[in-house]
Amino acid sequence: MSYDTSPSYPVPPHQPPHQPYQSHQQPHSSSQSYSTYPWAPQQPEPGPAGPPRPRHAPLGQHSDIRVLRSAYRLQRRVATLAALGYFTLFLVLSASAPTLMAGEVTGGLTVGLLLGLLQVPVTCGAIGLYEYTARGSVDPIAERLRKQADLDTKRAEAHR
Repeated sequence: MSYDTSPSYPVPPHQPPHQPYQSHQQPHSSSQSYSTYPWAPQQPEPGPAGPPRPRHAPLGQHSDIRVLRSAYRLQRRVATLAALGYFTLFLVLSASAPTLMAGEVTGGLTVGLLLGLLQVPVTCGAIGLYEYTARGSVDPIAERLRKQADLDTKRAEAHR
């Protein structure tokens, strides 16, 4: 049994055999050196001194940012734990106390069904708690930061 190894397409008879690639460029001289790879961003050249620095710390380094972040984190945790805590309690009672959950409260309404229906008002309460804590602790800090940012912008425009 013999296999045909000739190509199925016509090969021109004048085609030269395969030659390795040879570059026509001159090799780099040793005097040229790269501090980084050619595709890496180059460091900007130092230029003339810029505008004078402000007397107060920039807004991004302000301690109020950290205070706002922690107040917002506390707000999220309280609201989330209120809603998820109730739901987890409902699930634990359903799994560990089925006789309690099957107990009847009034004409056909069981404790489990009543606790399940109370999930909607508890979720609404968690949303209300979220808004309440936002108004009390997060919004004043955010408003103070907005005013500081506006003041920084006006100062920067005045120095131009």
